[in-house]
Amino acid sequence: MGSVRRLGLAAAAAAAPLGLAYRFALAYRVRAGYPRRLPPTHTPTDLGMPYESIIVRSGDLELPAWFIPARGGQRGPGVALIHGWESARDRNLPNARFLHAAGFHCLLIDVRGNGENPAEALPLSAGEFGLDALAAFRALIDRDEVTQGAVMGHSMGAVGAILAAAADDRVAALVAISGPADPYRLTRETFRIANLPIPGPIAVPLAWLTTRVYLHPRGHAVEDISASVAIGRYRGPVLLVHGDDDGVVPVGHMDRLAQAARDGRADDVSPASVETLRVKGGRHSWLYEDPGYRRTVAHFLAGHLGGPLALEDAAMIAADTPVQRIPEAETEFTAVATTAGGFRTLAQVARPGATRLPLVVPDATIPALPTVADEPAAG
Repeated sequence: MGSVRRLGLAAAAAAAPLGLAYRFALAYRVRAGYPRRLPPTHTPTDLGMPYESIIVRSGDLELPAWFIPARGGQRGPGVALIHGWESARDRNLPNARFLHAAGFHCLLIDVRGNGENPAEALPLSAGEFGLDALAAFRALIDRDEVTQGAVMGHSMGAVGAILAAAADDRVAALVAISGPADPYRLTRETFRIANLPIPGPIAVPLAWLTTRVYLHPRGHAVEDISASVAIGRYRGPVLLVHGDDDGVVPVGHMDRLAQAARDGRADDVSPASVETLRVKGGRHSWLYEDPGYRRTVAHFLAGHLGGPLALEDAAMIAADTPVQRIPEAETEFTAVATTAGGFRTLAQVARPGATRLPLVVPDATIPALPTVADEPAAG
């Protein structure tokens, strides 16, 4: 009996860390899977642009959106703009402003569970951003005014844009801003942001388990929602943009995405371009405030969408167009601001109810562990 008891104790001791890790993953999913909903506070009219309120269908969902026609509604290329986590379509108005000035039609949506949409019963991931980005792109190119289209996204919206581009060969150009390279690294970045005292040798397998547990309710496979995998399948021109002082998604993620894109088209006879832009001093959000960013994006899109303006004209107009943040929308990134950090955050895993999925998510969800998205809620 003594030997049996010792074996039982040894097995229990060996299983305890795995059980704690699984409980941590469940708690992480509850705390990090439900963004606060921040409805738009401004419209395109506030920035001097005409617009039409429309609905974009994504599966069974109806997503609120704006279509902003350029050049008096003349036929020409357009861009679908995808916001990041805990954001809304009005946070993309600064991007739309300089793109509109450069002659591009723009379509802006609220991704499900964000903005003006109702809360989701299941946690959100890059998979949902990808589905809604694809729906936005298809709604864009279905319009009579639009000759061809690009998709452009920020942070989680960048992953969504990449997934959409890989899913539809009609995407003529892709712009991904401040995007995380893959789900595992995304999860590890959230550990770092929350100041969790998890050593590297433990963080790697814990991120692996946590990511899979997080995705389980939606049935996503990790490789199916990985930006690095998807960008390797896309064959069109790519522009990757990142701030070199990004404290949420480090700039190394851009390098990984660029390499994956180039590896994916290594055997192409005439591969499309893969371009990168590091914004000096740029953080995770608000890169549109940099004239060089606006110039590069407009030049890239005009070159690959066939105008409507000459490349240098589009670049100059975009760089000279004044843009500013949406003031009332620029709040501190709550998940980072209120997380306890360190051992206090780890201790919360043991609390009763920590692993219980909410049936209804209120406007202000409990944000103890952060998700990588907007530093503040910015587009």
